[in-house]
Amino acid sequence: MRVFPPLSVKRYHARAKPKEPVPLKTIIPISLKEKVSGKGSKLSDVCCLHEMSVLFSCFTAHDFQQAPCSKEIQSFQKCYQVYTTEKAQKFDREMKGLLTPGEKNLTSKQLNILLKRYPKV
Repeated sequence: MRVFPPLSVKRYHARAKPKEPVPLKTIIPISLKEKVSGKGSKLSDVCCLHEMSVLFSCFTAHDFQQAPCSKEIQSFQKCYQVYTTEKAQKFDREMKGLLTPGEKNLTSKQLNILLKRYPKV
């Protein structure tokens, strides 16, 4: 018959902890690359959600007739026009390589410009 140890006894695991930390052996020098790839910067563009939801609620309330919802249609169209002009201006700035001071979200091209300007600080 086998006797099980009480719960207070130290349990042994398959792998023992090392007594000293393992030293890091660098085969190649540790440094960052001088470029950033732009693969992960594809974000979905969602705009004017509030205006769109107000427009659809007006449509459902008036059986999808456009005449009573003209104010909501105009506000949605105005919001979309503002969005497209801002998007076009942002695209032009990115293609020219201009950096906007204080911008929190930089594109890969803008980051590459900064990395060229300040290499390995």
